[in-house]
Amino acid sequence: MRNYSVFFMLALICSSLAWAEEPAVPAAPGTAATDAPVLPAAKIDGVGPDWKILGEEDFQNVNCAEDTWSWKDGVLFCTGKPVGVIKKKTPVTNFELVLEWNHRKSAGNSGVFVWVPETSLAKLTKPGLPHGIEVQVLDHGYTEQYEKGGKKADWFTSNGDTFPVGVKMTPFPPLSKNGERSFPKYKTTKGHGEWNHYYIRAINGEVRLWVNGTEVSGGNNIEPRTGFLCLESEGSPIEFRNIRIRELP
Repeated sequence: MRNYSVFFMLALICSSLAWAEEPAVPAAPGTAATDAPVLPAAKIDGVGPDWKILGEEDFQNVNCAEDTWSWKDGVLFCTGKPVGVIKKKTPVTNFELVLEWNHRKSAGNSGVFVWVPETSLAKLTKPGLPHGIEVQVLDHGYTEQYEKGGKKADWFTSNGDTFPVGVKMTPFPPLSKNGERSFPKYKTTKGHGEWNHYYIRAINGEVRLWVNGTEVSGGNNIEPRTGFLCLESEGSPIEFRNIRIRELP
């Protein structure tokens, strides 16, 4: 009986050590992110009390062509041309947002804009992008294409950067070399042709991003901390689906 007890204790200790395996170490400022942590992903699917599905009736074209954005079977398709945005018709302050996105081509570029000022949208009378907090939606091929000319892609990544455009934000480390972007701590983004899951939490002047269930980037001390939610068209076809929001006090 004693031998069985010893065996059981050894098995329990080995099991505990396996579960205690350390996650990957976050990247240092200005360096590449590491692979996803060992711990299981924690995806939020946007289903439950107070969550709302966002569909065609919830968005409005700002400065794109009439055929830039189209809906079919719950999927939002963007041609990528011209550069511009659509906005959620009503502004938001504190909220949680989930969505999935899929670049249709390599090197695709897009983004989700948070807390866009109405004054910035009013100025978009031709192709261009607004001010606000941009949560980058970039395909890995963009980095490869950029570096083909001998340039170093050290000021952006394709794993979920968060950064201010014409507004104030203190980015969370690790940072880009110029200190303006919150670089992702982990590499969890899938390549073009695959669906990626974003969970964005924007509360009291702070934005945090989870990519495929892992928190990667964000920032705080944001001003303004209320405004419009926008989706970006920037040169390449992309699809969005399962767009859900839960507005908070």
